[in-house]
Amino acid sequence: MSILVLGGAGYIGSHAVYQLIDQKHHVVVIDNAETGHSQAVHPDATFYQGDIREKEFLENVFNKEDIEAVLHFSANSLVGESMQEPLKYFSNNVHGTQVLLETMKAHNVDKIVFSSTAATYGEPEAVPITEDMRTNPESAYGETKLAMEKMMKWCALAYGLKYVSLRYFNVAGARRTGEIGEDHQPETHLIPIVLQTALEQREAITIFGEDYDTEDGTCIRDYIHVEDLIDAHLLALSYLENGGESEIFNLGSNQGFSVKQIIDTARKVTGKPIPAVPGERRPGDPSVLIASAEKAKRILGWQPSRTSIETIIEDAWNWHRNHPHGYDGGVGA
Repeated sequence: MSILVLGGAGYIGSHAVYQLIDQKHHVVVIDNAETGHSQAVHPDATFYQGDIREKEFLENVFNKEDIEAVLHFSANSLVGESMQEPLKYFSNNVHGTQVLLETMKAHNVDKIVFSSTAATYGEPEAVPITEDMRTNPESAYGETKLAMEKMMKWCALAYGLKYVSLRYFNVAGARRTGEIGEDHQPETHLIPIVLQTALEQREAITIFGEDYDTEDGTCIRDYIHVEDLIDAHLLALSYLENGGESEIFNLGSNQGFSVKQIIDTARKVTGKPIPAVPGERRPGDPSVLIASAEKAKRILGWQPSRTSIETIIEDAWNWHRNHPHGYDGGVGA
């Protein structure tokens, strides 16, 4: 039996593949290589390059492989781009998931762990954010993820599908052994941008807004180590395999760090000056986003162990300084 990982050549999906293989699972990867990297796929995984919207391609994979369950990381995920190209996001994210669920139903595959997002909440009513709070996405990206969740909910009622949707916040870090890490083009995440500045690939890091209602005036976010995140996915998979009911869980560290705290910690970890310059606020950036992950800890038994922001940045730095140009640039000093 195999676990199918959609988006297994991407940042988070590749870490899932490595951990699944660590646990001796047979893993099948599907990725269209739009944002993923074939070099990130574990050499022991079976890799199919293609688009999940192509029904014939997906059917072929399900016919060839004895698939037991699905981990779904395959989605376009840039908030800004989603506001400019919403139809691209609905096509890839929502329609792609529809084709996937149709294929799973046809092949009697009834378990899926879904990579969702805190963007389903929009501006939070309060922090920390809990799963019972109102969902009101403020981006097309968040709206598509919520639509994907709802599609699974109705398939669960109609067909007996069992799903776990994991809504997470800012993912960072890299596999400690250093084989894989974060490599996006363009890069939009704070920690890799800060580390690119440490590598002098950027002149400075721009701080978007210093007048928020926070202690140092900059936005506060909840950061979760990618390996802790994948631990939760594998616990969710076990939960479903052991007969668990469909559920939604937040994943986060239950603590927040400001933009300035991230930059200061990166200076300490890297020993580099990392220049920073002020910029205007970006529309739609809430001042504080922190998750409550108590439900995941209680029901899944999740115990994140890499919650120190120093550890997260150290692991990310280990990847970035050894792969300064990502997967395509070879190994640096």
